[in-house]
Amino acid sequence: MKALYMGLAALSMGLLLSSCEPDTDGRPQVKPGTPVATTIAPDSAAGGTVVTLRGTGLGDMRSIVLEKDNVAAGIMPTLNTEDALIFRIPDEAIGGSQNITFTNSLGRAVSVPFRVLAYPTVTEVSNYNFTKGSQITLTGNNLDDVTSVKLTGTAVSAKIISKAKKQLTIEMPATTTTRTTLDILNSTGPMKTTQEFVNLEQAYPIFLDAYGTGITDASWGDAAVISTKEFKSGTASVGKTYQKGNWHLIGFSLPGLAYASSYTYVSGWIKGASADYSLYLTTDASKEGFGNYVNANKIDVKAGTWTYFKIKISDADFWSAGKTLKSLGFRIQGPDKQDETFYFDDIILVK
Repeated sequence: MKALYMGLAALSMGLLLSSCEPDTDGRPQVKPGTPVATTIAPDSAAGGTVVTLRGTGLGDMRSIVLEKDNVAAGIMPTLNTEDALIFRIPDEAIGGSQNITFTNSLGRAVSVPFRVLAYPTVTEVSNYNFTKGSQITLTGNNLDDVTSVKLTGTAVSAKIISKAKKQLTIEMPATTTTRTTLDILNSTGPMKTTQEFVNLEQAYPIFLDAYGTGITDASWGDAAVISTKEFKSGTASVGKTYQKGNWHLIGFSLPGLAYASSYTYVSGWIKGASADYSLYLTTDASKEGFGNYVNANKIDVKAGTWTYFKIKISDADFWSAGKTLKSLGFRIQGPDKQDETFYFDDIILVK
């Protein structure tokens, strides 16, 4: 019995002591001091990078602010001790050399020089095709301090029309280049786009704002109609209504183009109909023959929007060596529910 009383007493004392301990939010119980920074590593980095500040008196930090545009970085209290603070450079940080200021709960601060690496990035483009003087809008990040845009591997520059952090509009120059990426330079450094741009003036035109020389409509069912209301670039496209259940195609009759291995791609833009559909590129110079459905030639077209396609000829059943290209078309399986209209623009062969 005595042992039982002693056990209960010990348990009561333990509960009493634990109830007296202060509640915490997980923050290390380190008091704020007079902050002194000794190192920051790395001393230059891009958004999203984890950085460590070391020194003394770094406890209980409450704000981290990058000098340019006063961009704030988040603080994880559990990663803040008296001699170290770990944080992440925010994605929206402005590029270039600047101070980062650290302030604790007493309002005491320390500033450390740092260089934010903010290379330009391009994730979307308004068009992959260009002519002299045409404008292309690039969407991405860190584009507000771009100083030059050049055609890769050349000294030829595009003119910068407008720029903001997320968007850059350029005017394309005259060039004899058939295809090119872009070298973009800002205050952090250069980058090369993954997107490739095609010079329409150096391509074989099947349809731009009108049919190419010697090319005529050879559609099945309803004839194709040139539209000046719908177009991706220039002033016109060619539209085709595919009748319900007829498995029709839009066709282009060529004057006869002898096989040339120098043609690398067939490309263009297609504006979708009321739903997502697949169209199949077909030619009379293919192995399967004109009007067939070949998976390698399939183009998935989103509803109501312009879809860009660029098919490598060697990867598709498009043009067999030795054959003359006389007919090219886009066929559909269906449509099953109703008539559907598609629009075609900048249909070209590219070297």
